[in-house]
Amino acid sequence: MKLIVTGGMGFIGTNYIKMILNGTLGGIDSLVCVDSLTYASNFQNFTKSELRNFEFAKIDINSKNLLAKYFKNADAVVNFAAESHVDRSIRDNSKFIRTNICGTQNLLNLSYKYSVGNFLQISTDEVYGSSRYTSAKESSRLNPSSPYSASKAAADLLCMAMIKTHGMNVKITRSCNNFGSYQYPEKIIPYFIMRAIKNKKLPIYGNGSNIREWIHVSDNCIAIHKVLLSNSKSLVFNIGSGVRLSNLEIAEKILTILGKNKNLIEFVTDRKGHDYRYALNFKKIKKELDFNTRMNFNEGMKQTIDWYSNYRKKYSIE
Repeated sequence: MKLIVTGGMGFIGTNYIKMILNGTLGGIDSLVCVDSLTYASNFQNFTKSELRNFEFAKIDINSKNLLAKYFKNADAVVNFAAESHVDRSIRDNSKFIRTNICGTQNLLNLSYKYSVGNFLQISTDEVYGSSRYTSAKESSRLNPSSPYSASKAAADLLCMAMIKTHGMNVKITRSCNNFGSYQYPEKIIPYFIMRAIKNKKLPIYGNGSNIREWIHVSDNCIAIHKVLLSNSKSLVFNIGSGVRLSNLEIAEKILTILGKNKNLIEFVTDRKGHDYRYALNFKKIKKELDFNTRMNFNEGMKQTIDWYSNYRKKYSIE
């Protein structure tokens, strides 16, 4: 399979490509990584020897003409490219509309034009909105709360429209929150790790009771690849773990592992439109594609903390 990975220098994309390169994920004959190298991407994620094993193209996913030559020869596309930080979307949603909606539509149009046979859209559990007691199924209605999640929901609808209008082979994965190595330290886990290492306060929105479901990025990559290679007729697959923790619990776990005092926790004014709880029903992918998580949460957290401790030293992230 000749594969295009967009957003491959970002968090999940980096881990996905590395797992292809080390043989954990098979079935790929050639790989092109497309990334515009925004603030959240990092070319240094890959060693020189790794970079020799795939082609890198510094291109914005809205650049139709520059991307065309890659789509002419591709069998499949996995679209990780996205603006994904909720707080940034609240301050200015324009980049989210341009990348997450217009960019996805451009990739879909190119895939249709050049008969790319397999398109996989990487979405998020946030498109379902907040659910206090239930777990969202793939058939649950989309109810986004932030400009970020609204832009991802719109991209999902564009994917569905291309299936109905043009009969394209498109699938969508909606995973819960990912954690692990190579994530730009603005999201809660790496952000708290970096601050705790420096004995700085860990600011938690509201009273810290907001709940998220967490999966190690390696498990999400395995699930994504299963969907990519499957012959399933299903359109959407939720990717979850069942590990649901409050933001306060996340902060406390990080401080405990680092041996830091919990007085570093600081409660701040809540985020606008802050969803209370995300939770996924992921029975479909377990049943249809035999997916089960492998990484224990606590072990994954320890590995993540160790990695960021070294990452800070190497790249002087402050």
